[in-house]
Amino acid sequence: MHKSLDRKLAAIHADPSGCRDFIIADAKDADMGFGVPSTGVVRADDGTERFKSLAEYREQIREIVRQGIVDIMLMSGSTSEQLTLQERLFDKSPITPAVRANDATDIHVMRGSNIPSEAAQPFRTLTLDHAQCGHIDCESVERTVGVDLGLYSVTFNNDRQLDLHTLETYKSFREEAERKGFRHFLEVFNPNLPDAVAPEQMPQFINDVIARTLAGVPNAGRPVFLKIVYNGPAAMEELVAYDPHLVVGVLGGSSGTTLDAFMLLSEAQKYGARAALFGRKINHSENQLAFIEFLRLIADGVIEPIEAVRAYHAVLAKLNIRPLRSLDEDLTLQTSVMSYAGNGTMVSLPGRAKPQAVSAASNSHSPVSITEASPDFASMTSDERLAYHRARLDHTFGE
Repeated sequence: MHKSLDRKLAAIHADPSGCRDFIIADAKDADMGFGVPSTGVVRADDGTERFKSLAEYREQIREIVRQGIVDIMLMSGSTSEQLTLQERLFDKSPITPAVRANDATDIHVMRGSNIPSEAAQPFRTLTLDHAQCGHIDCESVERTVGVDLGLYSVTFNNDRQLDLHTLETYKSFREEAERKGFRHFLEVFNPNLPDAVAPEQMPQFINDVIARTLAGVPNAGRPVFLKIVYNGPAAMEELVAYDPHLVVGVLGGSSGTTLDAFMLLSEAQKYGARAALFGRKINHSENQLAFIEFLRLIADGVIEPIEAVRAYHAVLAKLNIRPLRSLDEDLTLQTSVMSYAGNGTMVSLPGRAKPQAVSAASNSHSPVSITEASPDFASMTSDERLAYHRARLDHTFGE
């Protein structure tokens, strides 16, 4: 099965300024950071809540893969072993499976933990061999059995010794990955230490550290794309203009409102981003399949963010799903979504959106999909996908 990620990356590099393709990833790797609460919450009709089991979490991944809209499914090593290696879930899917290749200490966000408030230290739980074939010391013919793409994250805190250690560890990973035929995308967090960089210089610091870090890396070892904090339009435009072949994606951060997610994707894309990776924003939504479908509609230029929030609430009402927030509340921007732990301030989005009253009330929480039979998105051009989505949106909500 040809993967939509590979087709889109090829199209972007062939025409960096004109290509409209946009990569969406679902980050279902939160168990590498949050532990038991990472799976999200099940809300009963009587108002009680419990954390989903790991089995329920993985079933959601299966549903999203069957939906076929996202381009990447990012998982922990243990989940990937189950779904990629044992179940062969991605063999006939256009979606590319990926694993979190490292788990530095700033994502160790356990209940009661103060570790994320301390300087990030590099760490890797997963071995590339386990990701590729399920056991240590893969034979060369086994390396294509499992996953060949991983997320590697770095955090620079403007400290010589800390940052040097981060760079040395990243270099070691790149060398091993190149030898073993393993691709990666690079996540660059903003510093997790307070006052590491003056707030007004943060966008420039991140752009410069990315350019400097990759300047000495040849094509064989470079990341296939970036995952970074959206530090505003000017910073995004500067980084994209610096190297049009450096495919830039934005991270989603904490869950926030529906408008937070939709506006972040729209704004980042407007100023040059080619990818968005949402984890908690998807996992904490009322209906993940519907939420993902609207992310794709926004990315493909079918619908604007505010209109999408209203339409999403209308879908929830049709599905008899009670929204977590009223429509008015969901049409506001919270914007504090910048670090893995949910701290920090997004400086880049417009101010509060003016909501309009639309009723959407219900009681059931059943995860019903609005997607019926999806076409083969991997083989469609951007214009074909746009025409399909526009026709489907008209059919679903009326012209």
